[in-house]
Amino acid sequence: MTNIFCFSILANFLLAMLCTNMISSVSAGWMQAHATFYGGSDASGTMGGACGYGDLYTDGYKTNTAALSTALFNDGKSCGGCYQMVCDATKVPQWCLKGKWITITATNFCPPNYALPNDDGGWCNPPRPHFDMAQPAFETIAIYRAGIVPVLYRKVGCRRSGGMRFTMNGRDYFELVLISNVGGAGDLSQVWIKGSKSNKWETMSRNWGANWQSLTYLNGQSLSFKIQASNGKIKTAIDVVPSYWQVGQSFKSKINF
Repeated sequence: MTNIFCFSILANFLLAMLCTNMISSVSAGWMQAHATFYGGSDASGTMGGACGYGDLYTDGYKTNTAALSTALFNDGKSCGGCYQMVCDATKVPQWCLKGKWITITATNFCPPNYALPNDDGGWCNPPRPHFDMAQPAFETIAIYRAGIVPVLYRKVGCRRSGGMRFTMNGRDYFELVLISNVGGAGDLSQVWIKGSKSNKWETMSRNWGANWQSLTYLNGQSLSFKIQASNGKIKTAIDVVPSYWQVGQSFKSKINF
């Protein structure tokens, strides 16, 4: 217990030092990237996106979000993951907000622009790690006029309010399910589904972003899900979707990581 407590104090101390420009820009556990912003001052332009979340308020993410470059997006496997970020004041002190940091959720994809060079407009081109942040999130750590800033980031756990959310986007041999508001690791590696008329768990496949699919006819059955996060932890939501479910409906579970 003492070791865990000491580690927690040390981690917080290092973050505080980083935010106040008292340690070098490359620290253990932190990686270098750049950040820009999009979506407008109210982040209305960030709704929807390549992860499929739709209304980011409804799905639990609000405006602390970002679109990830190809190097980070990982074909949608990073959707829902959380990243702690600080503006690297050792490089651009005039643009960074001293002592500020933010935790964002990956909710979109920042596509490459091969017509522009990687260091002049093609910010999301491979192999660059890049975060195109919602404007309110960007302005938490940097000044608007900067446009683009170097950042330090690390993958962290996600803190969510309430249980995981399951939105039904398909039926009739094509159950397409959006899973959102996932805590813990935030991003998922595997999902299983089971109808109330079966005792067998069926492995779902990732269709796109945070949408998972099953090709089994499950109409008229209550649905249970077994969810595995990218860190290997598993949670089970039994009968979270009632038998009367319809396309477009969302159901919130009582469980989360």
